[in-house]
Amino acid sequence: MKLENKTIVLTGASSGVGLDLLNALGASNTIINLSRRAPPEDVVRLLPGFVHIATNLADEVSVELAIEAITQSFPDGIDGLINCAAVQFLPKFTDIDFDPASIATEIAVNLTSPAQLIHGLLGSLRRRPESFILNVNSGLGLVPKKESAVYCATKGGLDNLSRGLRAQLGGTNIRVQQAFLPLVDTPMTAGRGNGKLSSQEVAGQIIRGIERGTPDNDIGKARLLRVINRLSPSIANAIMQKGDS
Repeated sequence: MKLENKTIVLTGASSGVGLDLLNALGASNTIINLSRRAPPEDVVRLLPGFVHIATNLADEVSVELAIEAITQSFPDGIDGLINCAAVQFLPKFTDIDFDPASIATEIAVNLTSPAQLIHGLLGSLRRRPESFILNVNSGLGLVPKKESAVYCATKGGLDNLSRGLRAQLGGTNIRVQQAFLPLVDTPMTAGRGNGKLSSQEVAGQIIRGIERGTPDNDIGKARLLRVINRLSPSIANAIMQKGDS
C-alpha cells in the first residue's frame, strides 16, 4: 500500500513521533488527528487536508464523540488508523510520589482508547478495498523494565490485542500491524537514556513498514531486543533492568 491520497486517523500528532508522522504523511494524505492539543499552527497551515478533533484519549466519552464525528464526516470510510498516542509515568509503586490515579490514565490512553477506536472505526475501515490498523508499540512491550510497570503492561497488552485482532480480521481487507520502537528522542523521554533515535527517522521507518505490510516492524534496538529475548529471556531482562537503553 502506497500512502498517498489516503484518509488516515492518527492519534497524538501534537508532538513527538506523532507530529513527525503528520509532517511526513500530511502533504499527500488527509490526516484526522485525535489529541487534546492541536499540532503547531506552522505545521498544519501547510497541510490542506488536515483535520483536528480535540479528544481526551483518557476519557471514553470523548473518544466515542470523536468516532461519531469521523464516521459522519467521512461516510466513504477511512484507509488507516494509526494509534500513536501514549503516556508514561515514571514513579514506581514504591516511590512516595507515586500517584495511583495515574494508573487509570495510563491504561486508558495506551490500551483502552486504541481498542475503542479500532472497534468504533471498523465499519469505516471496511468501506475501503484495502485498509490498515497500525499500533505503535515499544520494546517495553516485549521485555518490561522496573521504572514503568504500568506502561510496560499496557504495551504488552497492546501486543496481545494486535495479534488477537490480526487473527480475527484475517481474510478481510484490514491489515493489523505494529511498530516496536526503541528509545526515541521525544518530549516524553527528555533527560533519559542515550543513543536515542530521532523521531523523524522513526516516523519514516513506521511509514515504510506500513507500506510494505510488515506485521511487526521492529525498529532500531527493538529488533535486537526481540532476538535476545527469544534466545535468552534472562539476558534480555537483565539488559532492560539497567535502565533506559
